[in-house]
Amino acid sequence: MAAKVYTDKDANLRDLKGKTLAVLGFGSQGHAHALNLKESGLKVIIGLYRGSKSRRVAKQKGFEVYDTDEAVRRADVIMVALPDTKQAKCYKEDIEPNLVNGKALLFSHGFAVHFKTVVPPKNVDVIMVAPKGPGHIVRRQFLEGKGVPSLIAVYQNPTKKAKKIALAWAKGIGGARAGVIQTTFKEETETDLFGEQTVLCGGASALIQTGYEVLVEAGYQPEMAYFECLHELKLIVDLMNESGISGMRFSISETAKWGDVSVGPRIIDGTVKKRMKTALREIQNGKFAKGWVKEYETGYKRYNKLLKAGEKHNIEKVGERLRGMMPWMKKRRVKGAQAAY
Repeated sequence: MAAKVYTDKDANLRDLKGKTLAVLGFGSQGHAHALNLKESGLKVIIGLYRGSKSRRVAKQKGFEVYDTDEAVRRADVIMVALPDTKQAKCYKEDIEPNLVNGKALLFSHGFAVHFKTVVPPKNVDVIMVAPKGPGHIVRRQFLEGKGVPSLIAVYQNPTKKAKKIALAWAKGIGGARAGVIQTTFKEETETDLFGEQTVLCGGASALIQTGYEVLVEAGYQPEMAYFECLHELKLIVDLMNESGISGMRFSISETAKWGDVSVGPRIIDGTVKKRMKTALREIQNGKFAKGWVKEYETGYKRYNKLLKAGEKHNIEKVGERLRGMMPWMKKRRVKGAQAAY
């Protein structure tokens, strides 16, 4: 059964009128939500830790900026737009002591609540509004009069108004223009982590690097390996994004199609699916979350080691040189970037 899709007609900004909305953090999602809500005619303040570099930026954008605890005290709806690993400490020190009956906590990802690194009191609404796109796209689509499809979820609803607040927030950021689908904190968190680990980030990165290594080790030029295993991937993903897998196959040669349907399942076979299921179980039973929290608490040692090893892979050197030959492509060099908050 297809999920119900909520649109602008199903949401009402009046459900947020007269309320103060606090966005804790001014990174990718935080800044987009704050600006879009403000331009939708709602009262938005920003909460940041003392010394945050984002304070100046937020003030330049016309926001009142407060220390995190003060922003929570002043607000009726509080968006926790912080990295997953930072939320528990911030919650204990700045958010929890300032929650009172009737306030609402809003998240854009369910990790902290689902895995109970944050345990809200029973007297506050707990909701999620999660656009299915990065903050800069959420902002750009809003400015163009469009929106990014979004998810909403209700974890706690003591006021009996939680869903209306979530829908109003989704409308305020432009999500209801495209469509809003209701999910749960559990479903959003577990599917999001699974996608990142096995397909979108972990799976794709490992597949690209392994394909590159196979060609180079077989004696082919690194440049040829880069073009075939990384550069041309964007063309295929764009075709899939625009018209699905069948649409992509319609647009490629018969030879490519035959290789796709006859060889692809031999590469991503039943053993891969079995390991994917193991990864999903480790997400569901909390093993991944516990390991990630421990990694953060012990100083990101293995995390940083693995990232540095990836930066040293030969495909990065070859790719940087080849991208320099492509004037149409926007160049970005990101080294050790962490989400701003």
